[in-house]
Amino acid sequence: MKILIADDHALFREGLALNLEELSENVEIKQAENYKQASEFLIKEPQPDLVIVDLDMPDQSWQDGLSMLQQQASKSLFVIMSATENIATIKKILSMGVKGYIPKRSDSKIILAALKLIMEGGIYIPPQLLAQEEIKSKTASVKRDLTARQKEVLQYIAQGLSNKQIAHEMGVSEATVKLHINAMLKYLQATNRTQALVNAQKMNLL
Repeated sequence: MKILIADDHALFREGLALNLEELSENVEIKQAENYKQASEFLIKEPQPDLVIVDLDMPDQSWQDGLSMLQQQASKSLFVIMSATENIATIKKILSMGVKGYIPKRSDSKIILAALKLIMEGGIYIPPQLLAQEEIKSKTASVKRDLTARQKEVLQYIAQGLSNKQIAHEMGVSEATVKLHINAMLKYLQATNRTQALVNAQKMNLL
């Protein structure tokens, strides 16, 4: 797995790189301190599996910089990690095809769980931001179906398994299971497991 981190803070890059080594046994991580360096890397090694970008880098506006990188790595998954939590900015990011927004202040376990969710085909936005209707509607328009992993979680819920048991069966952390369940509940327009199962049956998902 190849990952590119583009961030102008060296300490943050180094710390993130250490955490990302837990994603897979064979992780190759490259670092860039601005959009220009990231672009130069993509010329040499195009289409990494994952590109993690800080919006606020000094050499270019984030709209132009992100668009440039996306054009160079059209098959890569893009994730934004930033200190900003502006709703309008996050809406714009989603409309550009970015697969997730992770606040820099997030715990390392949340960061890893969010990235795993994204690599499995999901979209990650912090729950506190999903609570706002604008982000909810944007997420619904981008993500039109449950991922394979979310369907797997649904099956385990139907069997009555707890989050801990589901995590054991799937070989993931409980934090990852919770992310799948939150996304599944929103997709099924349910507030709890029971309602989710009822709605899933109506939609012929069970």
